[in-house]
Order: sequence, then C-alpha cells, then structure tokens
Amino acid sequence: MLRIPAMDCPVEEGQIRAALERFEDIRRLSFDLAGRVLAIEAPNVSWPAIIEAINHIGFKTELLSSPPSAEAAIQSQRAEFVRLVGALAVAVVAELVHYFAPDTMVWKALGMAVAASAIALAGTSVFRKGIASLLRRQLNINALMAVAVAGAFVIGEWPEAAMVMVLYSLAELIEARSVERARRAISGLLALSPPQVEVREPDGSWRTQDAKDVAVGVIARVKPGERFALDGRVTSGRAAVDQSPVTGESIPADKAPGDEVFAGTINQSGSLEYEVTHAASDTVLARIIHAVEAAQAKRAPTQRFVDRFAAVYTPAIFFLALAVAAGAPLVFGWPWLTSVYKALVLLVIACPCALVISTPVTVVSGLAAAARRGILIKGGVYLEEAHRIKSVALDKTGTVTEGKPRLVAQVVLAKGSAPEHVLRIARSLAGRSDHPVSQAVASGLGGDALPVESFGAELGRGVFGTIDGHDYVLGNHRWIEERMQCSAELEALMHEHEAIGRTITVLADSRSVLALFAVADTTKETSKQAVAELLALGVRPVMLTGDNAATAQAIAGQVGITEVRANLLPEGKVEAVQRLASDGPVAMVGDGINDGPALSAAAIGFGMGGAGTDTAMEAADVLIMNDDLRKVPETIRLSRRTRSVLWQNMTLALGIKVVFLFLALFDGASMWMAVFADMGASLLVVFNGLRLLRA
Repeated sequence: MLRIPAMDCPVEEGQIRAALERFEDIRRLSFDLAGRVLAIEAPNVSWPAIIEAINHIGFKTELLSSPPSAEAAIQSQRAEFVRLVGALAVAVVAELVHYFAPDTMVWKALGMAVAASAIALAGTSVFRKGIASLLRRQLNINALMAVAVAGAFVIGEWPEAAMVMVLYSLAELIEARSVERARRAISGLLALSPPQVEVREPDGSWRTQDAKDVAVGVIARVKPGERFALDGRVTSGRAAVDQSPVTGESIPADKAPGDEVFAGTINQSGSLEYEVTHAASDTVLARIIHAVEAAQAKRAPTQRFVDRFAAVYTPAIFFLALAVAAGAPLVFGWPWLTSVYKALVLLVIACPCALVISTPVTVVSGLAAAARRGILIKGGVYLEEAHRIKSVALDKTGTVTEGKPRLVAQVVLAKGSAPEHVLRIARSLAGRSDHPVSQAVASGLGGDALPVESFGAELGRGVFGTIDGHDYVLGNHRWIEERMQCSAELEALMHEHEAIGRTITVLADSRSVLALFAVADTTKETSKQAVAELLALGVRPVMLTGDNAATAQAIAGQVGITEVRANLLPEGKVEAVQRLASDGPVAMVGDGINDGPALSAAAIGFGMGGAGTDTAMEAADVLIMNDDLRKVPETIRLSRRTRSVLWQNMTLALGIKVVFLFLALFDGASMWMAVFADMGASLLVVFNGLRLLRA
C-alpha cells in the first residue's frame, strides 16, 4: 500500500494506471483519491520497481503498513476542503483589492501578495507536478495550468490567476469525489454483509463472532429480517430469502435444507441454520466486488482512444498558444500583452480534464449498475463492446433449460440378462459422472452402485468403465452410431423419444445395446422472454448444443429460436461461433465445461454464475449471477446506454472547448470564463456519467 501525496484527481490516477500497465503480475489497483492512497494487489512483483515507475512520472510515494483509518480519511478530506475554502476566500480578497483599492504601488503589491497566497494555498501541488512534467518534457494538464497561472500573474492579471487556480483545484476535488461516489456504489455492496454472525458452539449454545474470523464448516444462524454474513448451505429451517443484492432478482427465493445462501442476502421469514462454505474474504459478494474493482483497471476502447487523443491534443494546444503569443503581434498587429493574455486563456480553456475524466467515471458507473443487477462484467472493454453484438449463441442445457433433467422413460433391451442387473450397471456408470443427464439417470434409477474400474469420459459423447470384468459405455445417440451399434429398431425407438424433446442415453457393452434411457429437461420460465428481447434488439439468437437435432429443435421451438446447430462437440461449437462471427461480433452463453472453448472464442462470453462450472465462469467475460437469460439483453441495453453517454460526454467536452477557443481568439472570453468553461464541462460530463448508476 502506497501513499501518494500529490495524487488528488482522476486524471492523475489515469497517469499512474498507465505507468503500471507494464507490470503483468499486478492483479488489482485500488485508488483512494480522497486519502491519496493506492493499494496494489501484486504478490510476485518488485515493490522497488513499482515505486520507481511512479516516481518516474513525477509522484513521490510513501510505503504504508496498513490503510489509514476511516477517521484519518475523514480528517484528511475536511482539511482539504478547509484549505480550498480558505484559498477561495483569499482569492476573493485579491479581487476586492484589485477593483476597489487605490491604484498605487503599495496597494498593488499588497494585492499581488494576497493573490500569491491564494495560489500557494490552492495550487502548490499543481505547480510542483506541472514543473516536474515540463522538466521531463511532458505537456499534461498540470503543466498547462502552471504555465497559464504563472503567465497571468507575470503580465499583471494576478486576481484572475489566483481565482483560476482556486476554481481549478475545486473542480479537481469535486471530480475526485464524484469518481469515489461511483466506486462506493460497488464497494458499498460489501457493507451489505453484517460484520458479525451467530455461530453454534460444540456444546450447542450460540455466541456472536466476527464474520471474518469464522472458519469454513461452522454452523451459523440467521433470524428473520437479518442478513446473511457468510455464504453457506442450509442445514435446518425453511425461509424466503431476498437475493437481489447478489443476483439482482426481485422475487425472494425459497430456501430449504441443502440450498445455498449468500452473504448480503436477507432472510425474510423463518430462522435458518446454515453451514459456512466460504470464508468472509471469499464469499460470492466479496468476489463480485473484487472482480468489478479489477475490471476498472482494464481500460475500455474509448478510454484508450481518449488517452491517445489527449497525448496529442495537449501539446498541440500548447504550441498553438505559443504561436498566438509570439506570432499574433507580428501578423495581426495585436499588442504583446493582449496576445500573451489570449494565449493564456487558450491554455486554460484547452485543458483536457473534462475529456479525460469523461470515460472512466462513465465506465465505473456502468460496471456498478451492472453489479447491482447481478451482472458481473470483468472489464470496461466488455461493457462498451457489448453494444456491437449481432448474434448470441446459446447453449441448451442449463442455459435455455433448467439444466435439471429427470429420467422419464427406460427400456431394457438386453436379452438373457436380468433387467435389475442391467439397470444397476447403468446406475453405477451414471453416478460417477457429473453431467446433468447422467445425474438424472442415476437419480431416477436409485439403488446401490457397483464398483467401477477404469472409469473415464469422452467429452461430448458419454462415459465408460469396467464392471465385473466387462467394458460398458453410457453414451449419447451420436456415440452409439459411431460405435456402429445402431439398428433400425433402436433408431426408431430413439426417434420416438427425441421427437418430443427428450434426450436419449444408451447403455451398451462391446457387443450390443443393453438399455435405453429417456431424459427430459424443461425450459426456464425466462428463456422465451429473453429470446424475444434479443430479437427486439435486432440480435440473432442461435442454439448450439451437443444434443441431438430433434431434441434441440423441440426445445428451441418452445422459446422462439429458429436457428439450431445440434450434435456439436466442443470444437464444433467453436467452429459455429467463428462462422457466425462473419456477420458481426458474437456472444456465447453457456455454463458447462464443454462450453469453455466457445466462450473464449466469442467476442464476449456470458457464463452462468449460479449453476455454471468453474471452467465456464473462468472463460466467461460476463457472469450472470442468477442464471437468468434475460440478463443478456439487459447487458446489451446497458452497453448501448453506456456507449451513448460516452459519446455525449466527448461531444460536450470538445464542443464547449471549441466554442470558447473561438471566443478567446476574438475577444469574447476572459480567463474567468475559461476556467468556468473548463470547470463546467468537467462537472457536466461527471454528472452525466453518474446517471448510469440509476439506469
């Protein structure tokens, strides 16, 4: 953790982020502009190298062993505010001296001293950073302001110089607080989790303990109206739980023994006991907050463009001001002092602060708004780019459907074998697999399992193993065809079930097919609405599944999807995504291990954060915490609003400056107007970006 005394605005935060981008081991940067503290999560990086990189761009650093206390942070903010209010009062006195005091050398010297005091109170750090930038031959915002204020003071416009510096510093303070507000919308989620929890002692009594000290496996209790302090699994009781802080769903979820509960959610009725499954630092809520904070470090395309533009724009304006100051008297015959004054006004107006701050505050607000809705976006780039999506590829099981199929029919085909033994073999193989279809077969058959040797899985096909010295497979329609074990009678039987949307699993040995199992899955209640919303947005939904064509078509027809690609292995899904990409950016939505390659291949991967596998969630760029498919079109709509606000902000920032640049050149703007134009543009884009928090 580092204290950076000169870091007090979002623009400087951006400079520090850019300086640290080359350190690949940095996982997360957490900026506290109010406290001037930077927390760095980088276990394997060299601290001297980080400090050197920050020092190189003109910021001195101090190592901190622990974060400042909340009281110290509040005192620091108050001191900053008092200092600037004092500077404003002194600047007003300088204005009064200029306008009302006699025009004598004594009063003029006194006024200049008062103005210099205001500048020193408000702008010492600005001058220090500006001079450091000039010495490094870099032209940034601080360099522009330092030159403009110093130049105005030298040519006798000391009252304006003082007021410009004070108002600029006030604008920086307001911008910093505004960005902090957007960040607090994310970190404030952590406050939803209570700091203490009731835990059961070995003797059966209950005591209150700090949540951060509770170990995994401990039994905790939550009463009606209280929030869960930790993630867990219900062991006793039934209740309705409001999960909106984590999943964004407005309807309370009924919880019973065996169900998962999350920190920050609210127990609305009934007392529940639950076994703690994650430490306080590893709850779903904590992971959401950490992931979104890390996402802020990934600069969106517009932000990268703005940074590149500002890097060219600022020096260009500086040299334009020099040309006006030195060339206008020679070309247009302007008085030297008038030309210099106009040049200084240009420097103040041209300050790119509003342009630079317009993007990060908008992106952070958009990420926070998504997190509140149970949509975890892993980077600003995905938030911004989602508006370009032309097609959405949807996995079937667990995405469009509930992913909880059940066994609805079974047919023993083996001749000369006891049906009970055949079913027990199928139960034994299915019970070793974590695939939803296999689990449905195992659950539906029940009974004891036989020992299975040499168990394995063929991705996208099924499982195999040896029982009592005989080799068996439990696989899908395609695998049985590949094994050349399909007969006309078996095909007809499978088609009969597949035509009504059932998934077929077949048990076979090395010689023949022994049994057939039909498993049915139901579509999610929200899937049909989600598909309709995608179509309304002009986005093309396509189902990609490893299941057979008949089942896929039946499920797709229920939710309104007209395009289906069935019988796909994981590599087949990747190829399908790549083909769809020829018509524009593609999003992939999935939850299983076999969806991982396609999620990575898509422009944006949406993973189901509730029921999804770790592989899918790792590969995904966006996580839907409640597995509600409607969150996909909601993300696209949020992306479009974010994109709109970004362009509004850029237009405002540049438009205001263009207008005042012309006014400055043709005697229509003073330094007063220049600083108000810059301050006004900055505040406009900040507050416009914050609107996304209410989106």
